Amino acid sequence: MSSYERIYRDSVHNIIRVNTDTDEGRLVVSLIDTPELQRLRRIRQLGLAYFAYQSAEHSRFTHSLGAFHLAGRMIAKLRLTYNISDEAQTAVRIAALLHDIGHGPFSHVVESILGFHHEEFTIQAVLSAETQIGKLLANYSPELQQNVAKIIRGDFKPHALGHLVSSQLDVDRMDYLLRDSLMTGAKYGIYDLEWIIKSIEINEKDDHLYISAPGIYAVEDYLQARYYMYRQVYFHRTLRSAEAVLRVLLKRALHLYKDGSVWHESETPMQKILAGEKLTLDEHLALDDTDVMFSIKRWQHSDDKILGDLASRFLNRRLFKAFDLDMPEEARAKFVAAAGKVVENAGFEPEYYFIEDSAGNAPYSFYSKDATDAKDLIYVEEGFSRPSIREISAVSPAVRGLQEGYRIHRICFPAELKDEIGKLYHNN
Repeated sequence: MSSYERIYRDSVHNIIRVNTDTDEGRLVVSLIDTPELQRLRRIRQLGLAYFAYQSAEHSRFTHSLGAFHLAGRMIAKLRLTYNISDEAQTAVRIAALLHDIGHGPFSHVVESILGFHHEEFTIQAVLSAETQIGKLLANYSPELQQNVAKIIRGDFKPHALGHLVSSQLDVDRMDYLLRDSLMTGAKYGIYDLEWIIKSIEINEKDDHLYISAPGIYAVEDYLQARYYMYRQVYFHRTLRSAEAVLRVLLKRALHLYKDGSVWHESETPMQKILAGEKLTLDEHLALDDTDVMFSIKRWQHSDDKILGDLASRFLNRRLFKAFDLDMPEEARAKFVAAAGKVVENAGFEPEYYFIEDSAGNAPYSFYSKDATDAKDLIYVEEGFSRPSIREISAVSPAVRGLQEGYRIHRICFPAELKDEIGKLYHNN
């Protein structure tokens, strides 16, 4: 190993090298070593997926390095053909490295409870004069600091380069699909990354990325990988059940805090969460998975039977049973009402022990109202003799089919009632 490089061994990309003989390389290493980025070692990439896939223990830190690595590879390929300024190249690579620093504990679960989006905290951390990341970026170049924030916010120009970090075909998704697939043991997330990198191009006239004609099948593969990863991993019954238990557990703790009857450590971010107060940037960046788990471990001994029971179920993986509601809407409503009564009659408070779980995702869809924002679209080159650049669903029947997406509708309830509710389900 050269004395002028930092080496990171990675399960997906094998070796990630950072050349420390350059100003940018030294900045990257300094950013990686900041408390803000090291904190991501203590936040699982897949939240509670380890309840379903025991090896899914990988962190947001490893994913961030992977996204950084892919951004570097994408830029290296594009600069062979296109004139990309050194400043823009650096901004893209750094933005990919820092795109997740605002993430809270347990992936998106705590976000949904507290009502914030991690990108808000990410941008604050990048622009702050108080974070080590903010100080390093400002000392390197105030312009770089602003450009990184613009890329994460989605208003960097040229737009095509910003789309490498945030779009429907970006280094974030490219890395986490492969990483999540590998670490869960589910092979559904594998796609032809090398061919996508080989095929990536810039439409300079319209300022967006596109995939050259030979790469269309690789993109189809990538979108199908997203589809199957949502069906088989991200929406897995056990994972969603664990999230449901965590949500009602925190809901109960929030309720009890108002009465002063729940254990908490004073003057901590967790206390502010329980009090329903908005966290400052410093408080948010002090939180990780261990803070939440520590509180839950204490709550399992709570005098409140509901809180103690939910905490014990969560810690010991005695999760709720999840039933898919594959039935017409009218029959579904009737069954849900009847199942809720079963839970209540068994002595469980339905507010905490009977949860309807509904979610959905389309691996490729039009997110913008008028479907014209290049960030929300994937473009491919059609044809070889007289090629034209078109939106991918106009070219690929496979992608048009994927746009319908996938939805789940389930109920979650204590597993000890599965036989009774199961009979009700099959007789419905």
